[in-house]
Amino acid sequence: MENQVDILVVDDDEVACHLLQEVLKKEGYSVTATTKGKEAVQKGAEKPFDLAIVDIRMPDLDGVEVLKALKQINPETSVIMVTAYGSIDTAIEAIKAGAYDYLAKPFKMEELRITVKRALEQRRLLQENLYFRQELKAKYKFENIIGISPPMFEVYKTVARVVNSKSTVLIYGESGTGKELIARAIHFNSPRAERPFVTIDCGSIPETLLESELFGHVKGAFTGATSSKKGLFELADGGTCFLDEVGEVPFPLQTKLLRVLQEHEIRRVGGTEVMLIDVRVIGATNRNLETFVREGRFREDLFYRLNVVTITLPPLRERQDDIPLLANHFCRLYSAENQKLISHIAPEAMVLLMSYDWPGNVRELENVIERAIALTKNTVILPEDLPLKFQKEKVDLSMGVIHQLLSLDELEKRYIQEVLQQTRGNKTRAAEILGINRRTLYRMARRYGIPLDEEEEKD
Repeated sequence: MENQVDILVVDDDEVACHLLQEVLKKEGYSVTATTKGKEAVQKGAEKPFDLAIVDIRMPDLDGVEVLKALKQINPETSVIMVTAYGSIDTAIEAIKAGAYDYLAKPFKMEELRITVKRALEQRRLLQENLYFRQELKAKYKFENIIGISPPMFEVYKTVARVVNSKSTVLIYGESGTGKELIARAIHFNSPRAERPFVTIDCGSIPETLLESELFGHVKGAFTGATSSKKGLFELADGGTCFLDEVGEVPFPLQTKLLRVLQEHEIRRVGGTEVMLIDVRVIGATNRNLETFVREGRFREDLFYRLNVVTITLPPLRERQDDIPLLANHFCRLYSAENQKLISHIAPEAMVLLMSYDWPGNVRELENVIERAIALTKNTVILPEDLPLKFQKEKVDLSMGVIHQLLSLDELEKRYIQEVLQQTRGNKTRAAEILGINRRTLYRMARRYGIPLDEEEEKD
């Protein structure tokens, strides 16, 4: 049965063991029962149980030992201990060993049902938390930061070197270049990955609220502060705080931010208590902070505290080789999300994408592809699926103009030739940009009479 919950009952009292089994079966659970501790451990090794209900006092193997053995076999098994002796010391020992809770005999069956449901709910939440953290880590691993251009390789190298350090990182880049994506990649590949990643856009929050957002406040600190509130630095303790548009932090607040970086301590607005925190700070900006320093708009000491490791993200217009890779990635992503069978982006549409200047960078490209996927009725993204500004572009390829009267075959041939030229004959890289494998590249080259330097791969 799908989503079936498997419970193991262990009690040397046969009557009690049978009663527990019957009660839990009526609740819809699959129940395995045994009166022996050693047999319980054996059954746990044979089959993963969601929950075990274990009597503390048993003659052949102590219940706490059964608990430890079951947890060693499967740490995700929740365990509820049962005792007829009401020994608090033993119960505390069981909790320390990993038990979810304990029940003292005699207990009401409703108490058992509630405790079982709570234990299973906690287990579900823990599994979901682990799943989402794994999903986040998978989403932000290095290979999901897309790009093969030389500027991006420099970014990869710096990110790889900095993930295991505690150094503050400052990410420069125009709007839409993926600064937060890089920050998340650093966090989720670092030793802090299991701790919070907290982000705040310093430029979008009014100056009067930013201090409270960052540092928190105590009750009565200002009008409307009806209760105390933790700030983002406090929430990020043990993890990473990403300060987007850090250049927009007001000058009076920069002193407090400097204290965080120097002393690793904060104080809530209106409060007197100083709290120590362990937070890695990653800042990002599209402004020239050195210019801000010269103009007296940004503290020089804060700038040097932030500017320990610098990562500069290139604008999309400077990494044109990456446009097909990114476009194909977004095509696959939003085709799946919209449950549409879109096979690829047509060559003439890709030429239009590559000829555009992309002032909005990767974010704008993603938006264009998402829009095309949502609106198209075709199985291929065609030029007419792109916004009107792209269709009006005159596309210059290899110093020649591509006219609408060119056949699709000729357009495809010239596009392949251009990609091979741009990659200096690197077949693997050319195939990646084209969104095909090397074998398909060789077949298309043979079809269009495009000479390749090395021997053709065999089918």
